[in-house]
Amino acid sequence: MNSTETKSAVLLHHHLKSLRLPTVAAECEKVAAQAAQDNADHLSYLLRLTELELLEREKRASERRVKAARFPTIKTLETFDFAARPSVNKVLVAELMRCEYIDKKENILLVGNPGTGKSHLATALAAQACAKGYRVRFIRTTELVTALIEARDERSFLRLKAQFAKLDLLVLDELGYVPATKVGSELLFDVISTAYERTSLIVTTNLPFESWTEVLGSERLTGATLDRLTHRCRIIETKGESYRLQDAKARTNRNAKSVTQTVDATPTSN
Repeated sequence: MNSTETKSAVLLHHHLKSLRLPTVAAECEKVAAQAAQDNADHLSYLLRLTELELLEREKRASERRVKAARFPTIKTLETFDFAARPSVNKVLVAELMRCEYIDKKENILLVGNPGTGKSHLATALAAQACAKGYRVRFIRTTELVTALIEARDERSFLRLKAQFAKLDLLVLDELGYVPATKVGSELLFDVISTAYERTSLIVTTNLPFESWTEVLGSERLTGATLDRLTHRCRIIETKGESYRLQDAKARTNRNAKSVTQTVDATPTSN
């Protein structure tokens, strides 16, 4: 490379940095060499570079959305055991992975015993929403209620509520594990009511609908909450025994079998 080419390369990288095109800067020389080898024209070269820049930007944006969603752990649909949960409508779940329910402002309710994969499905659906460009927040319901009460006491409730209103999808995990106070139930209802037909909700719960009064306290508030959640919603039931309980039983059986084999193999003295 002569001095003129070196100067041009330095200027090019400077301009690309100013234009905030880091992927183009990183790939331009390599793609140029490949274009020359393939005898590609200038437009094909430019097209390839811009495609790489867009792909990298989409990847970084998706990573930022996943980070903002605050998932406890990332779960995918590929690792969900549909065979162990025949009650789960696999076709419906595949349809929901297209995220059209978010555009329609529909909700998803995942109902089932603890440890039956509700949070797994909710996380997989929400992570897919992040990948498709939607703004998502994942939060345990008890943590949300605590945050709402603290925000009210600190007079920042409206600001927190406005943050949730900007979301495309809000996931309320584990509704029903801890009964809410009267104030907590009312604040939770406020968030759900504000989201109605504006923001899609995914709610996981271990309680049948007739038992929600145990959590929300009043039949009036429970009725109003269910009315908003179940209007234009999809309900998925995850029936069966807890994965964690099944795993514990399997480990216990393996350990018992191992001990039995060790005892049987131990020689006895006369």
